[in-house]
Amino acid sequence: MYKLILADDEADVREGLMELIDWESIGYKVVDTAENGREAAELIDKHMPDVVVTDIQMPFMDGLQLTEWIRQVHPTMKVIILTGYEQFDYAKQAIRLDVTEYVLKPFSSEELAGILRKVKEEIDEELEMRKNIQTLTEYYHRNLPVLQRLFLSSLVSRPLSQHEITDKCRSYALQLEGEMYVISIIRLDPAFRLERAATMYEQPALGLALPHDTDDQQLELFAVLNIVDEIIREHPCDQAFIYHDDVVLLSVYDDPNPDRVIEVTLNLLEEMRFSFERYLKLRTTIGVGTACASLSNCYYSYREAVHALDYRLLLGGNKIIYIGDVEAPVEKVFEFDELKEQELIRCLKVGSDEELGLLLEQLFRNLMDCRKSLQDFQLRLLVMLTVVIKAANDIHIDFERLFGEGGGFISQIFRFTQADEARVWFIDVCLKLKRMISSQRQTSYNLLVDQAKAYIMDHYSDPDISINKVCACLHISSGYFSNIFKRETKLTFVNYLQNVRMEAAKNLLASTDKKSFEIAELVGFSDPNYFSFCFRKKYGLSPKEYRNGSKIV
Repeated sequence: MYKLILADDEADVREGLMELIDWESIGYKVVDTAENGREAAELIDKHMPDVVVTDIQMPFMDGLQLTEWIRQVHPTMKVIILTGYEQFDYAKQAIRLDVTEYVLKPFSSEELAGILRKVKEEIDEELEMRKNIQTLTEYYHRNLPVLQRLFLSSLVSRPLSQHEITDKCRSYALQLEGEMYVISIIRLDPAFRLERAATMYEQPALGLALPHDTDDQQLELFAVLNIVDEIIREHPCDQAFIYHDDVVLLSVYDDPNPDRVIEVTLNLLEEMRFSFERYLKLRTTIGVGTACASLSNCYYSYREAVHALDYRLLLGGNKIIYIGDVEAPVEKVFEFDELKEQELIRCLKVGSDEELGLLLEQLFRNLMDCRKSLQDFQLRLLVMLTVVIKAANDIHIDFERLFGEGGGFISQIFRFTQADEARVWFIDVCLKLKRMISSQRQTSYNLLVDQAKAYIMDHYSDPDISINKVCACLHISSGYFSNIFKRETKLTFVNYLQNVRMEAAKNLLASTDKKSFEIAELVGFSDPNYFSFCFRKKYGLSPKEYRNGSKIV
């Protein structure tokens, strides 16, 4: 059943249509009726109908003006115009406003019912299209594993920001939260096949079957991936996928100790290597990168795993090669590139406290992993602090409020003797700056709304005052302003303006002898009849009745 609003200034037309048409039988429910365009607009905002049937000639706002407003505010709503005019100009305007149907008076109830059935069919078709969108959504969910593999591939192919990683994990339903991460690459040894059974070898426990004479590398990779998936089933956060003709394993651990994490990883990989050889008759070499503290660093762990595989030429295949065993530990470099700088600024300005806290903990964990001297630690902390200072300076934050009297924030860094002490101080500064930015933003919102209210108080007598005029004065967009104004005042701009005008009219009626039409003009109504209509609607009395009542009081 579709909702419909009927707007016509003639009561007998409204009542006649209500009685003569069996609305339910043609799929409609008339939720309300209006006697003028302004009232219709208010009812449309209230009921959000699917269809509006409106006459052209109505007081306060005619049918074409109402249609134009509908197209601006509710562009998908269907509009049927009723008119006794055949002039070309009316028809031309109706076409320009994308009127759904244009009905000439006099018309029969059967004729209008036929048009309404046609409009219902159009809405039905549109709903069917929306169902198709739902089908696409279902298709998206069916293809979620493919999207997950693409994201995991991007995780090892290029550095990603933590914000992007968090968004993609949420979108693709991946649970990858952990303390440490390790990337391993499983590569088939070239030109080596152990003898298989006459037709195929099966391992019931793993549900595998590989033809004995296959040379199809993709099939072999798929079989290897199946075994990996079976083994990591007890580790729900781990992910395995095929990338560049290798099987890549992302291992996720809650243990923050990198040495223990690597030990567990190597034992798990040895189980896998043994299973490949036993059940698939395939030999593999597995390269393992170092453990890293964040998903954004998995790219570097992957590169180390690739480099470890290069040692297959010297060490031979069918073994696990951990980069830490074949190369002297490379002094870790504190990664605070442009990507992480942008991430820190984003968290300070628009991120949540949790996001900011996680990012800072990750940065300090990476900083501590570098095992630098105290002086190097202080210098790198200063680099991070410079980003914070720049973010504060860009929006004119008072440094004394942020760092305390004297603002000796640089000397403060060099007074720390323990890294944990510096970490607590830096995180506290960042959280304080974030709150100051949020407070300043809220203050700017309040100032903006106060300026708009002041403008309304100064100009409500102007019948042409509009949200666009206010926004032009404040130098902001109407869409941005509308959201802020409604959130702060709990009223739309139009409703707030109407309340101001009605309050002003009440005061004038009670304190002056001016006539109703004069007061209407003074409070911004060009049409005194519409002023009386709005006044009665708000207070339940006509302006004259209100004045008489206030004088009695």
